Amino acid sequence: MAQSEPVNQERQSLQGQPAINFKSLPRLWITLFAIWLVANASLSPPVIGSGLLVATLIVLPLSAFSHAYADIRMTPRALLHYFLYLGVFLWELVKANFNVLRIVFTPRIDIHPGIVEIKTRLKSPTGRLVLANSITLTPGTLVVDIVDDSLFVHWIDVSAIEPQAATERIAGKFERHLELIYG
Repeated sequence: MAQSEPVNQERQSLQGQPAINFKSLPRLWITLFAIWLVANASLSPPVIGSGLLVATLIVLPLSAFSHAYADIRMTPRALLHYFLYLGVFLWELVKANFNVLRIVFTPRIDIHPGIVEIKTRLKSPTGRLVLANSITLTPGTLVVDIVDDSLFVHWIDVSAIEPQAATERIAGKFERHLELIYG
């Protein structure tokens, strides 16, 4: 067994492509098939049949480059938290937009911008990536760096300096759901 790993690594480097991640194949296939169904907005047999075919034809080339799907938990509880996360994200997005709007239209701008460090409980790289994107997509915050379990966030109006308080204000609502989805 010890010799088969170097052989696989050598084969991988000789071909110049990463090995296929077989654990991600079913998840990737389901995701692609679901996107096909949503995009076509139909459950007719021809749409389902062509979706099965298209998802199957796409999954093999993409699976070699997709390690993100291995982190996603496919349970009913995780699915529930996907929808809860989407609701929380949309609510925080609206609140952040109104906050930035208030700042922009105030005659005297009284903000205290800065970069704060927040600590995340998320262990999965995909979960951290989704958290960073969620923070960046809400106006007034921008993730500038990720180092281990720390995210460095440029915050338009810093209201908490210590990492624990900043984490709760910026990422707390997202993390609750992302932890159950990605770990």
